[in-house]
Amino acid sequence: MRMSDTEAVMWAVEKDPALRSDFCNLTILEHAPSRSRVRAKVATALEVIPRLRQRVVSAPLRIVPPEWVDDPDFNLEYHVRSVALPPPGGPREMLDLVGALSEAPFDRSRPLWEFTIIEGLADGGAAMLQKMHHTITDGVGGLKLSLSLVDFEADPPPDDAPVLDVHQEQAARTSPLDVLRSALVDVTTRNVGAATHAIGLVGHVATHPQELPGRVVDATRMAASMRRQLLVADGARSDVLVGRSLQRHYELFALPLTDVRQTAKHLGGTVNDVFVTGLAGALRRYHLRYDSACDELRMAMPVSTRERGDSGANRFSPVRVLVPLGPDDSAKRFASIHDRLASVKSEAALNAVDMLAGIVSTLPTSVLVGVARNQVRTIDFTASNLRGSPVPLYMGGARMTANYPLGPRTGCALNATVLSYCDEMHVGVNIDPAAVEDIPAFMDDLGAAFDELLALR
Repeated sequence: MRMSDTEAVMWAVEKDPALRSDFCNLTILEHAPSRSRVRAKVATALEVIPRLRQRVVSAPLRIVPPEWVDDPDFNLEYHVRSVALPPPGGPREMLDLVGALSEAPFDRSRPLWEFTIIEGLADGGAAMLQKMHHTITDGVGGLKLSLSLVDFEADPPPDDAPVLDVHQEQAARTSPLDVLRSALVDVTTRNVGAATHAIGLVGHVATHPQELPGRVVDATRMAASMRRQLLVADGARSDVLVGRSLQRHYELFALPLTDVRQTAKHLGGTVNDVFVTGLAGALRRYHLRYDSACDELRMAMPVSTRERGDSGANRFSPVRVLVPLGPDDSAKRFASIHDRLASVKSEAALNAVDMLAGIVSTLPTSVLVGVARNQVRTIDFTASNLRGSPVPLYMGGARMTANYPLGPRTGCALNATVLSYCDEMHVGVNIDPAAVEDIPAFMDDLGAAFDELLALR
């Protein structure tokens, strides 16, 4: 199976390390899990999710998207590891280790994921860092993957699902000639399909000329939406969050889910509206520390296009929206942000991402990277909202106490991603320390902004 055009673009632009799209999830556990049970669960998941045991093979000259093929040298022990946190084993030491583990790029000759069990936390607990490349799946797909790795009780009955013996069932090796032959067949098929679609479209317009004015209006609307969403010309808005680096600094933050829901209901919006408004309030406070007059920032947010029963790896469209930092009144700021987020859902360009990816994916890599760099420079920060389990989960016999998503920053100042779990919302913040120079101050601003907002419920 080949990558989609969108996935192929994500893969190609990683020639620039600032454009890497891998993401992580940090699961906090009551105690160290059983390593053998974790590995057994992962081995079972390999049967359900083929990409976990596959590596990427690129076609010559990128004439078609890269292909997923079984890794003949797959080694489960390489992908599921254990490390001990050095004393004192506090939260900062854990997050610094997570940062170091996540900064290392994937070995492109292997499947693009790594799970690391972290033991030695000061309170006797443990953690599991799940690192995965975005071409394997998106955030929603990652949550579905997680369900194959967890249990609903500490000691469940034996799993009847088949377990892959990764040492005995090795895939056949793929020769360069096989890769070229497959690529030529696929590119021919894709070209014939595109030509057939174009001929059919021309024929339809010829036999239904009354539809032409409507198509012209739709095309104009699409072009305007693409300029707003996919081909932004101006730069990021912040005059404070200006630096950029490849460093990853992680912070964790938790919110009471019930309070967030009550606030959303009271203000006439959604949980996501509350989340983005809280982030905007924190960024407003942080900019005021530097006497900045910046009144809005450009936020990127992935919108899931996954439908019920959709098993595709990546089903999302990136949207960009100018988020107001004012006014000072949190309720009025919430109303303004609610309206802007609601208007984004009607953007025609959301349905054009795959089409545009199909066009730009054929560009030379150097040109494609240049286009991607220009677009990420328009973004100040990224936010994402995921819905997790409402009931307690277990991993390797250990109860999960928290679940923090750590999304990709992809060239912007910070990424804040929230995942609900039981009665809390767990926020993972991926910060570029070159952009946010006073991280403790920003985290104080984050707490103060949400306290102010949730007080309105």
